[in-house]
Order: sequence, then structure tokens, then C-alpha cells
Amino acid sequence: MKAGKKTTAVLLAAGFIMTGGLAAADGVWAAKLSSANQARQKALQKVPNAVVTGVDADRENGEQVYEVELVKGSKKYDITYRASDGKMLEYGWEKTTVSPSSSRAVISKDKCRQLALNQVKKGTITAISQKVDDGIDIYKVKMTAGNKRYTLEFHARTGALLEYKWKLTQTASTGSQNGKIDMEKAKQIALDAVPGATVYKAEYDVDDGQAVYEIEVVKGNYEYEFKIDANTGTILEQEKDWRD
Repeated sequence: MKAGKKTTAVLLAAGFIMTGGLAAADGVWAAKLSSANQARQKALQKVPNAVVTGVDADRENGEQVYEVELVKGSKKYDITYRASDGKMLEYGWEKTTVSPSSSRAVISKDKCRQLALNQVKKGTITAISQKVDDGIDIYKVKMTAGNKRYTLEFHARTGALLEYKWKLTQTASTGSQNGKIDMEKAKQIALDAVPGATVYKAEYDVDDGQAVYEIEVVKGNYEYEFKIDANTGTILEQEKDWRD
């Protein structure tokens, strides 16, 4: 009887070990996203009780990604996952309904700076600009922390956070990235547009199937952002912000 019980215990232990090994292997496999439905479920784990309004498969930096849009309450969420390992590359949300609150005075830039630092611990503010969007006075703050670049928008009259998003930074390459224009040429195009500026960031990306370079340069108190066609060198987008 004792020998039989010992044999049974050994078999059960072996079974648990095998099951654990399979579970671990399955966990590694499960990290990979092979369908839009898997991306949908992963996003719902990040934003419980939200409603998924869209899932798109796209390619960024030569890799397949899933872009998931969700809505929960008064917020719209956008999350991007890399298909190969399920890693979250981008995350953000924005409020869909905002009151102008025009009867209140605009808060100071210093107050906005502190609000931003409270949101992103140990972050570094790279730019703060003020604008009016759909009748709403807004402070737009750009920050870096670790390997992420953040963009935050605050209601300039109430201090409420209206938009929060981050994106993992990409290593800049000095060579051609499947385009006719290499990184150095793209940098020079941006510098030619802002003589005397210094390159702050340079990335290659694929935006809606189009190969582009995203270049940021700084000059004085201003930061300039360029989106440049990687095949033609054409400046597709240009933005100028006050730099803190």
C-alpha cells in the first residue's frame, strides 16, 4: 500500500511539473498576437468594461501591429500592440466632452508644469505650448521619461487633464530604412527648414502604409516637428511649439 501511494505521488508530481511546463510555454505563446480578436481581448484587459470601436492591423518599422480603439465613459482610448510579442508600443486617451469654462482665468504655465510632473513621475518636460482647440484653451506638454515620450493636454482654465498618451521611443538609424531618403538626408531637410537648429530626435516609421521620417529640431525657445516622406523627401507635416 505504501509503495503504491508513493508511486501515485510521484506520478502526480510529474503531472504537475509537466502541466506547469506546458502552462509556461503556453504563456509565451499567448504573448504573441495572431489575430485582431486577441488584440481586442488584450486591450479590454487594459481598459476593463470599455467598448471596442475598432481594431486595425498595420505595419510600423517593418513589424505588424494591432491598433485598438476603445470608448469608456467620456474617454476614447487608442492602444497599439506589436504582434510578434504583444508588447504595448503606444497608449493614450482623450476626453470626448469638455466644457470651455471661459469664465475662469487661465492657469499659469508654472502651474501647468507642476500638473504635468505630477502625472509623469521623474519625467522631463521638453516643451509647453498654449493653443485654442474647438474653443477650448489648452496647454500642450511634451515630456520624456525612461524609454517613453509623452504628450499631455490640460484645460488651461481648469487644469483638468484632457489628453494623455505615450509612445515607446525608437532607436534612430543612420542608414536607409526601405526608403530612397536615408536618415541623414531627412535630418538635413529639417535643418534646412530651420537654419541654425539642432536635431533633437530622429525616427523612421510607417504611417498608414507610407514610409516617413519623424524629425524634431530645436532652436532657441522653440521646438519644430517634421514628418518627411522617406521616398521623396517632401515635408508632409510641420509643427512649431514653445520649448520649456
